[in-house]
Amino acid sequence: MSLATAIRCMHVSHLADAEALAGLGSTATGLDSTTAALRLAEYGPNRVEDMASAPLWQRLLQEFGHFFALILWLAAALAFFAEWRVPGEGMWQLGVAIVLVILINGAFSFWQEYRAEQALAALRQLLPLQVKVLRDGVLRTLPAEALVPGDLIELEEGDQVPADCRLIEARGVRVNLSTLTGEAQAQSRNAGSDQPGHVLDASNLLFAGTALVAGACRAIVFATGMRTEFGRIAHLTQTAGETGSPLQREIGRLSRLVALFALTLGTVFFGIGMLLGLPFWSNLMFAIGIIVANVPEGLLPTVTLSLAMATQRMARRNALVRHLPAVETLGSTTVICSDKTGTLTQNRMQVRQIFAGGRLLAATEAGAAGLLRLYTGAHYGHQLKLVVQEGQPRWLGEPMEIALLEFSAAAPIPSAQVLDEIPFTGERRRMSVIVSHDAADWLYCKGAPESVLPLCATWESSAGLQQLDTATRQQITAAQEAMAAQGLRVLAFAWRRVDDAADREECNLVFSGLIGLADPPRPEVPAAIARCHSAGIRVIMVTGDHPRTATAIAREIGLIRGEAPVVILGDALRLMTPAQLQIALDAPEILFARISAEQKMLVVEALKRKGEIVAVTGDGVNDAPALKAAHIGIAMGQSGTDVAKSAADLILLDDNFASIVNAVEEGRAVFENIRKFLTYILTSNIPELLPYLGFVLLDIPLPLTIIQILAVDLGTDMLPALALGAERPQHALMRQPPRARDERLLSWPLLARAYLWLGPLQAAASLAVFFTVLSVSGWHYGDALGRLEPLYLQATSACFAAIVIAQMVNVFLCRHPQQPVWHFSLGSNPLLLAGLLFELGLLLAIIYLPIGQALFATAPFAAGFWLMMLALALLIGALEEARKAWLRHRSALRHHP
Repeated sequence: MSLATAIRCMHVSHLADAEALAGLGSTATGLDSTTAALRLAEYGPNRVEDMASAPLWQRLLQEFGHFFALILWLAAALAFFAEWRVPGEGMWQLGVAIVLVILINGAFSFWQEYRAEQALAALRQLLPLQVKVLRDGVLRTLPAEALVPGDLIELEEGDQVPADCRLIEARGVRVNLSTLTGEAQAQSRNAGSDQPGHVLDASNLLFAGTALVAGACRAIVFATGMRTEFGRIAHLTQTAGETGSPLQREIGRLSRLVALFALTLGTVFFGIGMLLGLPFWSNLMFAIGIIVANVPEGLLPTVTLSLAMATQRMARRNALVRHLPAVETLGSTTVICSDKTGTLTQNRMQVRQIFAGGRLLAATEAGAAGLLRLYTGAHYGHQLKLVVQEGQPRWLGEPMEIALLEFSAAAPIPSAQVLDEIPFTGERRRMSVIVSHDAADWLYCKGAPESVLPLCATWESSAGLQQLDTATRQQITAAQEAMAAQGLRVLAFAWRRVDDAADREECNLVFSGLIGLADPPRPEVPAAIARCHSAGIRVIMVTGDHPRTATAIAREIGLIRGEAPVVILGDALRLMTPAQLQIALDAPEILFARISAEQKMLVVEALKRKGEIVAVTGDGVNDAPALKAAHIGIAMGQSGTDVAKSAADLILLDDNFASIVNAVEEGRAVFENIRKFLTYILTSNIPELLPYLGFVLLDIPLPLTIIQILAVDLGTDMLPALALGAERPQHALMRQPPRARDERLLSWPLLARAYLWLGPLQAAASLAVFFTVLSVSGWHYGDALGRLEPLYLQATSACFAAIVIAQMVNVFLCRHPQQPVWHFSLGSNPLLLAGLLFELGLLLAIIYLPIGQALFATAPFAAGFWLMMLALALLIGALEEARKAWLRHRSALRHHP
């Protein structure tokens, strides 16, 4: 095998600089324009390509084609058919109203989804638009999309990396890889060949989407577009399957039950009508009426608007919902997989501890007295640049050096001029500056303790300068290990006086101290973690950071308390079978460190296979695939990348982990509130259905017309149902575990309460009012009544009004399935009072205004009947409260026999 063949069989990071250039068909002067054009045609533009997705018109149509919408379409078609066969029964108005419900609800849902779905644009925004490229031996500024493998590019501090590239020349390069790895600490990068290992750990590679925080370099591009690590993560994000929410599954199940119930009832009574000898077409119209009456037309818009209102409440609590079903999904969550950097921590470095004068101190305890040299070294030993952004001065560079500069502000640092700098390199693992102050020149050195300490001959003790003997060195090493065990990044500082600026020798230094830095936890996180635990929600840290750092942070925030938590590294996870991972997740305390984007997805998928409802938090590009794969993805609004936000269902506007707990509380309330208005809406189906059955089977006048049923379902019931959907979370919600996985939205107790108790009571009350109005006016059983006779209009109007008045009482009964109505104040839900006023106003308008009488075939009736309706409605309320009291008594006996 020839040398050229051998070179091409090795990864570009393992090659020498000249071999890397040759292996990519380039030279020290870059590509020529002809070669670049040919490669651009072969490899394509350097951009994240969009996957083929459904066009907008198709996505819009999908909003009108889900199962419940199909049920409504069928109901509308049956209504139009019935109007065609038997005109004048109000069926065309019902059909039009149902179609409008479908169209308005679908358009609203599509708008809610579309306005936030721009993931590709966000991915592209992370890549620089222009880049300096060496073409034809000339340095040019070209669009980033024009880059091809083999191009030589130049980057400097603050630049974003446009493509995956290999360093050819490097001067103090440090790069922030947190968007890819989740690790906050900037990494040193150098030219020259590297040893085989994980590609993200290669010391001579830069990756698209990351940023240089220090130094300058020349690099050769080896991957562009979707072939970069960035593109690979983008592909994972795009191909991650959409996860249906528990609410979507429950609405689907509810739709099937409603369809089955309505069709079964219609078929059964069609058969009964045939047995009774009813004419075929009359019997068919009767069956259609039964089916349409049992389809809750108001359910779909009520659910949609209730979720939309919940998103507004959550936005006021700093949680922005992008997908409506995510509101309830969060309330179902059993596990939160949380990133560390920027989510549990502040995504900024901070000095936490120092070791100086032989003592280990917290940063808040360290005064400037006796530590001036340490503070001065921290102040001047950096490569930061002061820039102006949005009119404000800001330090640009490595977060660690910014933290040291902030730390040094506590001391009276002498004014000095920086004369020279010995830059940081990966081999030296230290940097030094030579500064002039107090009429002398000084060298200040900082770096890894194992790099700085061997250069020191003396140290600053509390008694003055002393020889650095073996015992002191051991004491310093012990302090370093103690700080590192807490997850701190430890730096050593030293100094000496120099004769002149040309004296650059880093030797015979005076050791001034150690400084330990860390990305500190957000102050509100420990309380939020505790609330998650009390709510039965498990929190698992999944981070790309070092296991020691992850464990230290987890202990500090109360995520782990035991002596031996299970810590799984990415390398170990890579070797696990799916069954092993699922078994490992049974550990009471577990965290994952050094995890890649694909591995984070594996953790999420394993939890989903275990039946958990999984929420994933994150802020970097590396988090996006897992955010997409989870039941609910939660991104940080301030520190999060646009990629993470676009892949997420929920965005925390204040980057506050505690806001997740508030959002969980709202999500749990949504499920309970949907049950409340389901009970409310389904209750009125029975008094709408039974009059129809009596009309056909008992040969009585039709007590309630189709158009009046429509007035209840899409008129008077709507705002009170929405008010129930806006009920505030109860305090006990966050002291309860997540609801059982098999707990249904439409449960048998709910159906029994609505269809077998409250509904029949309302039907009995409304029919009692109907027959009372007729009998008072001299009507007898068997007497025929025309559709437009005043007595018939008054009787149907009274029946309609009785249902509405009963529903006005029922809205209070539905606020809780067991607690009494007086347990909840009216002021706790202002929308409830507004809904009742709207309901009463609409009822009076339908009965007393000419336009209402013309549209809904109503007529005024004697005022005394209003008192009868109110009395019957209050009787229903009393009977329901008696049932609730019996349930509470039985529950108390069960718990305290």
